[in-house]
Amino acid sequence: MDTRKDITQKITSILENLFEVDSGSISESSLLYEDLDIDSIDAVDLIVELKSYTGRNVDPEDFKSVKTVGDLVDVVCKFV
Repeated sequence: MDTRKDITQKITSILENLFEVDSGSISESSLLYEDLDIDSIDAVDLIVELKSYTGRNVDPEDFKSVKTVGDLVDVVCKFV
């Protein structure tokens, strides 16, 4: 079972590789849309990557309240 730290590192890696976000700008308090420029289309790609990581379908409803990287980590923690 992955720890919160493992999940945070994986999400950071996905953001770096998929969206070319500088790892130095990623923290749990980083706002996905405002700070990291993740738009709604990017969010769909992120959900697909997270499905691959968790091996489970990720319900888009779970992402309605996600605003920060920390929120995203919280959601993924439920699935792993």
